[in-house]
Amino acid sequence: MMQGKVAIIGSGFSGLSAACYLAAAGYDVDVYEKNETIGGRARQFETKEGFRFDMGPSWYWMPDVIGDFFRDFDHEVSDFYELTSLNPQFEMVFDKESVCVPAGMQELRQLFEDIEESAGSRFDKFMEAARYKYEVGMKDFVNKPCHSWWEFVSPKIAKSALRLNLLTDFRKYVRQYFTDPKLVALMEFPVIFLGAAPKDIPAMYSLMNYGGYGLGTWYPAGGFVQVVEAMAKVAASMGVRFHVGQAVRRVLLEGSHAIGIQLDEETITCDVVVGSADYQHVESLLPADARNYSMDYWERKTFAPSCLIFYLGFKRKIDGLKHHTLFFENELDGHVHAIYTDKKWPESPLFYACCPSKTDKDVAPEGCENVFLLMPIATGLDDNDEIREQYFNEMIERLERHTGQTGLRDDIIYKKSYCVRDFMQDYNAYQGNAYGLANTLRQTAVWKPAVRNKKVDNLFYTGQLTVPGPGVPPAIISGKIIAQEIIKNKDLRYEKIV
Repeated sequence: MMQGKVAIIGSGFSGLSAACYLAAAGYDVDVYEKNETIGGRARQFETKEGFRFDMGPSWYWMPDVIGDFFRDFDHEVSDFYELTSLNPQFEMVFDKESVCVPAGMQELRQLFEDIEESAGSRFDKFMEAARYKYEVGMKDFVNKPCHSWWEFVSPKIAKSALRLNLLTDFRKYVRQYFTDPKLVALMEFPVIFLGAAPKDIPAMYSLMNYGGYGLGTWYPAGGFVQVVEAMAKVAASMGVRFHVGQAVRRVLLEGSHAIGIQLDEETITCDVVVGSADYQHVESLLPADARNYSMDYWERKTFAPSCLIFYLGFKRKIDGLKHHTLFFENELDGHVHAIYTDKKWPESPLFYACCPSKTDKDVAPEGCENVFLLMPIATGLDDNDEIREQYFNEMIERLERHTGQTGLRDDIIYKKSYCVRDFMQDYNAYQGNAYGLANTLRQTAVWKPAVRNKKVDNLFYTGQLTVPGPGVPPAIISGKIIAQEIIKNKDLRYEKIV
């Protein structure tokens, strides 16, 4: 039985997820995407030289969450794409040495023991606590719509409260286990994906260490876009329709009810509207008095970073470079301070290099290398071309120093930069944010932007600016949460009163 017509704004992971769950429940679903390809930040582009670049996500962590999504629709990941376990998972470059992080837990334990005496046994304890947080957090915390704190009142959660370390900051928590700066950096790195300094993130998020190191780092053959295309295939098989190159200009209201959306040349009527695009942008499609939040609200929030990205095609192989490499020769605190406190370009930046052609021969021409460089930066910065080039030169010099290769600039046959103004233009991202809101304690659960509009009874929000937060697995979960909310509220269908 058809439950009603749903219009979803945006085709990122949360929009794709919501579309699938709603279609499976009998809803008639259309997804509207302003860009020419679906996937939001997880788009891919191909160059005339034969390079294929994933534009956004590159770390395939928490494979169980992604697998659970496909199993909900009687599929396995292997029905759509092949996963390769990366070993080493990544390399972390420090000032005078580098550390390769192996794939196996025993090998990881030995690495910690080799770096710091007795750290192996402390690693075991840390990861066992992280595993517990992961199992409780991913099953009992992140799947809630967070309308009220009462959702978290249960014997199991109460019993788990102390073990979850909700009121301990992550930085102090890590230092209870390890003192060597390299080990501290290895353990602090995963929470950078949550978009805040380790000192501002609850220790509960050590679950990220288990979701990454414990469950492994993977690569989907063909690139991260394979996940997008697989989800789209699931959606299409249930009747979901995708409309690309269709920017939504307004959400149309009648009283306190959304009756449709306005495109450039067409008006679409529907029973429910889901905003999977940037939350603040979706709000801008409404009259001011119908929005959940004012501009003052967004200005007060702590956003996860934006990024300066370079997509590079080299006409040669680069020896000494792994699939994932983190350049941590400089202090994390200085870079973090530039992002969140000073809100300026960093003086001594950290950055990340991804070289998928080390694993996948199809993303670059034969004998060539596909590389993208990513440097986290504050949102809202002026990112003129001169500044971009300044940091590009620094990153290339450090890449050459680490690999022992010279003349890399001369061997670049494709180069494209992407930064704050591009995030704003392509994704309507507030101040050019790349990852949504930071997962600080004051921006967790009920303190995140609400999943439901408080003044328009059939308008919902999903994605990285609401619960559960930034990252691919949380975005997929966010779509499921919203679908469940809509399914529970079956009185949303609106009959216009003439």
